[in-house]
Amino acid sequence: MDEVRNASPSSAEHPVLPKQPTQIKDQAVCSARQRRRNNKASQESLTEHTGTGSSTDSLQNDGMARPVFSSTASLENEHSAVDGRLCDSPREQEVGPSGTEKKSSDIDSPPCPSPAVEPCPASTSLRTANEIDGDCEDYDVVARGGLERLHRNHCDCPLSETMVSDNTSLNSMKSSFSVLNPIRPKDARNRSFLEGSVLGHGALLGAGELDRYFPERRVGVYIVTWNMQGAKELPTNLDDLLLPMDTEVAQDMYIIGVQEGCADRREWDIRLQEALGPYYVMLYAAVHGVLYLSVFIRRDLIWFCSEVEQATVTTRIISQIKTKGAVGVSFTFFGSSFLFLTSHFTSGDSKVYERILDYNKIIEALTLPKVIPDTNPYRSVLSDVTTRFDEVFWFGDFNFRLSKERAAVEAIIKERLGLDMSPLLQYDQLSKEMGDGSVFKGFQEAPIHFLPTYKFDIGSDVYDSTSKQRTPSYTDRILYRSRQRDDIKTVKYTSCSSIKTSDHRPVIGIFQVKLQPGRDNIPLGAGQFDRDLYLEGIRRRITRELKWKEAMKTQKTSSICSIS
Repeated sequence: MDEVRNASPSSAEHPVLPKQPTQIKDQAVCSARQRRRNNKASQESLTEHTGTGSSTDSLQNDGMARPVFSSTASLENEHSAVDGRLCDSPREQEVGPSGTEKKSSDIDSPPCPSPAVEPCPASTSLRTANEIDGDCEDYDVVARGGLERLHRNHCDCPLSETMVSDNTSLNSMKSSFSVLNPIRPKDARNRSFLEGSVLGHGALLGAGELDRYFPERRVGVYIVTWNMQGAKELPTNLDDLLLPMDTEVAQDMYIIGVQEGCADRREWDIRLQEALGPYYVMLYAAVHGVLYLSVFIRRDLIWFCSEVEQATVTTRIISQIKTKGAVGVSFTFFGSSFLFLTSHFTSGDSKVYERILDYNKIIEALTLPKVIPDTNPYRSVLSDVTTRFDEVFWFGDFNFRLSKERAAVEAIIKERLGLDMSPLLQYDQLSKEMGDGSVFKGFQEAPIHFLPTYKFDIGSDVYDSTSKQRTPSYTDRILYRSRQRDDIKTVKYTSCSSIKTSDHRPVIGIFQVKLQPGRDNIPLGAGQFDRDLYLEGIRRRITRELKWKEAMKTQKTSSICSIS
């Protein structure tokens, strides 16, 4: 194409002298041969890149995909390439009255306009890829470069690779702004995700869907543990607990574990739903006495979860008293199995041995998984439930204390305020026992850079001022382990100092967890969530916003004064 354009007389700076008829005829024959050679070479180059020369195959290789925002000329050339005829410039293809092709040098009058492109759905769909509805605010992101990424992810899906029978529909799907995978009627008739497919290719939990939702194959997990001290009144606002402003994005999963929970557990879950808003739904809620465990997930991810299983363990001698023990939930997300476990160990400064017994009883007695298959049974140990899952998070009030006098601990706190707390943690009972291998074998904990979370006077930042004068301690912790090294990376590990309705401060952990593709041979959750809780939480959220707007309106009106 470039050689033909460069040789075109239309780009010459000086007029061309008249030529002899014989010379004109010879040049016309040579030009025609040259064009045929160029056309053949161009078509061969297209075939080498795409395999068949079809526009369908461009879906199979993202590296060869054309930019979405292309010019009209490039779109017309692409249309011609699809039809198998790569045209030269319009001025070199003008035709005389007799139907013979003329060279532009033989035409004295101004060139005629290019012939109209034949009606072709493929060409139309390519042109409409550039049309953006300005009324849609969401397309602002697309205009800033997001469209190319969405288009690439859309074209990379394995389903597109098999859809080669309908070029028009494929081109239409290729230009779509939707990130949803295209569905053929054949697939809609044959697929049944409830029973599932054991094939990795095209599976709901397979690599194609995983890469489309998580290109880096990492999911964001937000963990909260909080001893509520049986608070009768819940915090008026949970935004600082669940959606802190010092984080750039919200996470994909929210798991909230509570010890000594409030009397109305349902009210607590509604408050959580109200704070998280319409983007999240409750996947599951488990309870064991006053131990609560709530699992929220982004609503567009619930289809990739297996059924959720739960188990509980009581560590009290009298099993009817369920203030101490553990509750765990497990499920598979894509191909990775998760175990979330919250617990409350025996209290007391010197009862380290009792806490170790609590730990051993829980890992032996917690019966999970039940129906969901183990993703790697060869690495599981029957006597330890935490070895049966790919990713494990264990959090709660472990009640391990600082083995140091209160005066010395407070002196270190004042000296190390906001800095590395390792001088204080050298007296931490949990760190010592983990180092000795007595508890939480294989678990890790992120570095601690926050103050001890126990024990405060309610409603203040003052540590225990009662006659007992308890030593400030790190009783509330979040630990994790994984089968594969570096599967779990800590993004943030801190406490929430703004919630003061209990003698404990909540502890927050944000993690990025590596995911593996799975197969549809497991019992799927089929999108199940607590619909009634969702509706009530959103209703309260709307009511709260309306009240706030009304209060702002009233405040603005009352601030206007008149001068007489």
